[in-house]
Amino acid sequence: MKVPHIKIKPPGPKAKEIIERDQRYTAPAYGRVYPLVVKEGRGMIIEDVDGNLFLDFTAGIAVTATGHSHPKVVQAIEEQARKFLHFCGSDFYYEPMAQLAEKLSQLAPGPSAKKVFLTNSGTEAIEAALKLARYNTRRHHVIAFLGSFHGRTLGSLSLTASRSSHRAHFTPLVPDVHHVAYGYCHRCPYNLVYGSCDIECVRYLEKVLFRREVAPEEVAAIFVEPIQGEGGYVVPPPEYLGMIKDICQRHGILLVVDEVQTGFGRTGKMFACEHWGVEPDILCVAKGIASGLPLGAMIARSDISTWTPGTHGTTFGGNPVACAAALATLELIEDGLVRNAAEVGDYLKGRLGELKATYPAISDVRGLGLMIGVELVKKDGSRAPDAEFRNQVIRRAFENGLLVLGCGESTIRFCPPLIVSKDEAATAVEIFAATLEELTQ
Repeated sequence: MKVPHIKIKPPGPKAKEIIERDQRYTAPAYGRVYPLVVKEGRGMIIEDVDGNLFLDFTAGIAVTATGHSHPKVVQAIEEQARKFLHFCGSDFYYEPMAQLAEKLSQLAPGPSAKKVFLTNSGTEAIEAALKLARYNTRRHHVIAFLGSFHGRTLGSLSLTASRSSHRAHFTPLVPDVHHVAYGYCHRCPYNLVYGSCDIECVRYLEKVLFRREVAPEEVAAIFVEPIQGEGGYVVPPPEYLGMIKDICQRHGILLVVDEVQTGFGRTGKMFACEHWGVEPDILCVAKGIASGLPLGAMIARSDISTWTPGTHGTTFGGNPVACAAALATLELIEDGLVRNAAEVGDYLKGRLGELKATYPAISDVRGLGLMIGVELVKKDGSRAPDAEFRNQVIRRAFENGLLVLGCGESTIRFCPPLIVSKDEAATAVEIFAATLEELTQ
């Protein structure tokens, strides 16, 4: 059957019944995007409970890197589940955990020896990095960026600055966190133009922040996404990450790179920071690591991982079933999916870029690999973000059988599973273009 295939306009009757039950009993904190009620996932395809088939360009927010329920991942899960489901890795040992730690140490960028702390999620990896940075440096201040998203637990939320609604009514947060503007050339916070700006977004740290707000010798770490995720799929200028690394080295500050969304082949390299030849002091990962099972990791240089037994721990982090899924996932990613992300990503970005000439609402198409953002603006020539239109496009694309998500003020993100083919990418662009056409008429 051709995919997508919409039998009944979603949400259908079965979906409506489940949504009603969910709304009656589930906490209202969840931010549901559109009324998709999933029955089954296979590769690039999502089937809802009413039999509609959708082409998935969300990958569960960049999580299902190998597609939905990849047979090799499912087999690894089944084999480990028959052996044992849990035995706390903080207190005891088991081979899947040691094997995964070894693998992640080998994959992490740079020549330095590494130590790995396994978690359940990205926000836990960030929390661990924040604690380790303070423990190792004996400093208290940290720097993060406007537009950043590092998680929603209180420590990671203190670093997050993508939307004020994330932080509202949760203060006071962790103190001594300083936010500066990110390298967003399409909407430069300093109203400068790349090529003549001297990368002011980085130089601001030493020119202003360290002179007027916090001395560099008090700063434990700088937390940065190599490409901002929730902030709008923003790719900084090519000098950006290397210049931040240089500042860190000059002042004894740790560079913590958040690759929760960019990691594991998403950008066409195993980790996004490899595009710019930067070795982080601490690397935080999650999402695509285990094809959908909850798992994250904080990977630190061995000479930084100085904390002693009991200073940090976890009951479920590094669960043996999740570790087995991760090992199978990493094997698949290394065996061709990184290359596919680069090749199909270039094709998809090019096809989406061609739509700019036809649809003035598209102001920018940016990204690396299969992490591509299409920014939509008002059609009055002001270049003002148009969140309302973006949300209409996302909802109508869903009704047309294409699953996409938003990010930033008015950006649509295309982050399909890394198994996506050029034909599937072409279909996604056709549906997206048809959706724009419908809503523009």
